[in-house]
Amino acid sequence: MLPVVDKPLIQYAVDEAIEAGCDTLVFVTNRYKHSVADYFDKAYELEQKLEKAGKSELLGLIRDVLPRHVRAVFVTQAEALGLGHAVLCARPVVGDEPFAVLLPDDLIWNRGPGALKQMADLAQAQASSVVAVQDVPRNQTGSYGIVATRDFTGRHGEIAAIVEKPRPEVAPSTLAVVGRYVLSGRIFHHLATMRPGAGGEIQLTDGIAALIAEERALAYRFEGRRFDCGSRIGLVEATIEFALEHDDLAEPARAYMRAALER
Repeated sequence: MLPVVDKPLIQYAVDEAIEAGCDTLVFVTNRYKHSVADYFDKAYELEQKLEKAGKSELLGLIRDVLPRHVRAVFVTQAEALGLGHAVLCARPVVGDEPFAVLLPDDLIWNRGPGALKQMADLAQAQASSVVAVQDVPRNQTGSYGIVATRDFTGRHGEIAAIVEKPRPEVAPSTLAVVGRYVLSGRIFHHLATMRPGAGGEIQLTDGIAALIAEERALAYRFEGRRFDCGSRIGLVEATIEFALEHDDLAEPARAYMRAALER
């Protein structure tokens, strides 16, 4: 729910998913976090007050959180048992259909199509699961899932192996997985039958490793810039970037930054 300029991170993820063609959004949260569900709920009294006051711009902001053709489903993850377990919690809603996973802390900005739209188009064209990757310094591989690929041409290649947080000296590449996935529904079978790994967690990386043993999956180097908004500096960088892209804020933001740097 942290804001970047005029929207919370979750709204950017929702907008990206809708652009990619998603019409059912499954939010996996714990039982203490009601703010996400509250944000997407209808605020009838507030809407009436804004309408009577003639504040159409603000009214539009709260009414456009979700288009009418998109439904939101909220699923509770009772225990924090890893990203793979969180994804598995969505199985009753998703069924066996292909689906996407977005981690809102990874905010990806692009002037053209969003990262998930790029991935969904590739997944459809190649009849394959698709995992977003970016190049990272080798000394940072221990913070990511890392893929080894074959036949990498242009922006994508087939995933030959995927390893969770390898030490730099044993990492199979410097292509790091980031928070966007388009996955075959078959992965639910692997997540459901998988034994918990380190820390008692079920890792999505392990599920993908099992999936590629029987189905093709692609690593995709997306067009755009990723901001790690789970870190303070990433949130600051994203706020600056989005302010500079905002029609009403770009010039005042530039002027303020110039003045701040001259102090």
